[in-house]
Amino acid sequence: MESVDRQFAQLAANDDGDATSRAELSFLRDVMRLLPAGVTVQDVEGRFLLMNDAAAAQLGFSQASASASKGLGHRLDVAAEILRSGRPVVAEEVAQLAHGRQVLLTTHRPVRIADRDLLLSSSADISEQKAFEDQLFRSAFYDELTDLPTRRVIEHRVKSLMSSDGSLERFALAFLDIDNFKHINDYYGHATGDALLVELARRLDRELRESDMLSRISGDEFLLLLHPIQSADEVADFIRSMLRRLAAPFFIDGSEIFASTSIGVSLHPEHGRSYDVLCQNADLAMYRVKNEGKGAAAFFDAAMEREAQERMKVEQSLRQAILEKRFCCAFQAKVDIRTQQIMGVEALVRLRGDEGVIQAPGSFVNLAVELGLIDELTHLVLTEIVKSIDLINETFGPKAVISINVAAKQAGNAEFMRSFAQALEETGFPRRFMIEVTEDAFVTKTLFQDEILPMLRKIGVGISIDDFGVGYSSLSALADITADEIKIDRSFITDIHKRPRSQGILRAIESLSAALGMTVIAEGVESFEELAYLQAATKIRYAQGFYFSRPIFLEELKPATSAYSDARVNLASRAAQYSRPNYLRGDGYRR
Repeated sequence: MESVDRQFAQLAANDDGDATSRAELSFLRDVMRLLPAGVTVQDVEGRFLLMNDAAAAQLGFSQASASASKGLGHRLDVAAEILRSGRPVVAEEVAQLAHGRQVLLTTHRPVRIADRDLLLSSSADISEQKAFEDQLFRSAFYDELTDLPTRRVIEHRVKSLMSSDGSLERFALAFLDIDNFKHINDYYGHATGDALLVELARRLDRELRESDMLSRISGDEFLLLLHPIQSADEVADFIRSMLRRLAAPFFIDGSEIFASTSIGVSLHPEHGRSYDVLCQNADLAMYRVKNEGKGAAAFFDAAMEREAQERMKVEQSLRQAILEKRFCCAFQAKVDIRTQQIMGVEALVRLRGDEGVIQAPGSFVNLAVELGLIDELTHLVLTEIVKSIDLINETFGPKAVISINVAAKQAGNAEFMRSFAQALEETGFPRRFMIEVTEDAFVTKTLFQDEILPMLRKIGVGISIDDFGVGYSSLSALADITADEIKIDRSFITDIHKRPRSQGILRAIESLSAALGMTVIAEGVESFEELAYLQAATKIRYAQGFYFSRPIFLEELKPATSAYSDARVNLASRAAQYSRPNYLRGDGYRR
């Protein structure tokens, strides 16, 4: 194998000496040598007759190589075969060089020059292009974090099973969702959350057959294909085994993390004969598990579809109601059970249905939170209060504190709370307001207390812990919560005079709250006996419930003044009939 320079020099020496020809040869020599693509010419025996610098570099040869055939035995066969076929060939070739792997795209073309059969080859280094293509392929078909197939891959696999030979292949699709994953991210940080996803994916994938497939389809959601299957019982046994494996703790960066998973399962062909329907039904089954307690599995059934349709109707109705502002407020007083004075009032949102029927918040608030509509709804409540402030003052008094409920999800959202705090300040009377949040708002107490409480304190807004005694409650948790008011859930107040254990818990909450400087309010007082016990056996001063008044709507506020006056008279009258000493001795009530 000779260098390009020597090859052209020989050609020039054999020339007739014409200066123009020598110049042209010199020009062609330089062009040939400097071409970015590798160019070679081989004879029928595979020997290299010509090789430029790029080709020498690509093939790992120096121009000083004496023999073209040394180390290139495989190229001898290739050259002869292509020349015999007489057809051009395009192929990818991999060269292992000292500096690493190199991918070449080579075109071999048989040519005949001066009655000689030659093989003209050109090659280009496409290593970077291939690396980029590989990266694009993985990003399109594999999840970057867990290295699991993406939604597109599992969808293609399922559809191929459905159309493979026209038969009804039996398989299962399971939709998996990690419970309370947002809380894990908030408490431990997103890096730990990502590590949890990786470990969970490994734990799931470890028990699968080669014919099964696990895919990560979104943040904390996975889709599992089980194929083939013989029966629903077989699938149920496998899912139960999977839930047991997932119940074991995950050890990540020194933390022991428990993460339950809710699973919904659909079967083909029983629960659908298309990918979309099967996914939708598995999703419905998973949400049934979420609503009934989480950390379990359920198979799809037809009742779930009916529930989903009803839910969709409610959702559309809710969106339309917010658009048309068909919400109103009812107000319920907080009463001083010692003086019978009204010390505050809670604004309770209500929805007017299409036919004017009033709906309580239990039918739509949770859905509004889930759909991301609760922020707008809360601002609508504040607007209603501001519009009716004169009626509120006239009915409940100009000093009555006005309580507004804020969902825990909102309370932990600094962006929403900033906008809401600004709206409260713009009313001109922010110190009249008390924000009621449930205990789970304090799960991420660092965020709430470090970022959100200061902005509320700055404008004079109070904080109330609503429904205390359920959810995440514990007496020790009170020591870490900065609040002005604690409302004891009505489940503790109902028949309190008959329940010694609840009485003990109530006294403990009362004592700790008093030590921490928080006002205690008993929620859900509905009977004289409940009120009598609170007055006689506790130091609680404030209560709220149907015993004093039902929630009153804005249009009823004008005549409500006399109604509340009557309520105060009735309350005083009942208190006068009640004998505290006899009650404490267990002699019963006197009315």
